[in-house]
Amino acid sequence: QVHLVESGGGLVQPGGSLRLSCAASGTIFSIYVMGWYRQAPGKQRGLVAHITSDGSTNYADSVKGRFTISRDNAKNTVYLQMNSLKPEDTAVYYCNALISSPAALAPKNYWGQGTQVTVSS
Repeated sequence: QVHLVESGGGLVQPGGSLRLSCAASGTIFSIYVMGWYRQAPGKQRGLVAHITSDGSTNYADSVKGRFTISRDNAKNTVYLQMNSLKPEDTAVYYCNALISSPAALAPKNYWGQGTQVTVSS
């Protein structure tokens, strides 16, 4: 069984920084894409950023220049460094990964449990 476990959320003042981490565990053959999504109250879940296994990245326009996604393939871990945080960044952040494992014939999409990020003074 594959699990994604997130950490690093919390309360921060506007202009501050936070770093989220997400580690994949279990019997894993390959992790293709890892990413972060977020969902604010009353809104749909949307992409924040994702990174492929070769390091190619993609960001939502609203976070470009402020957030940086990275991954450590040896640790099956993805990070999201969030700088210059704004109140509108407040949301539950979810880790997502496309993973191949013995549990399924084809790569499967996995989600973490979510971590709250609150930006407020």
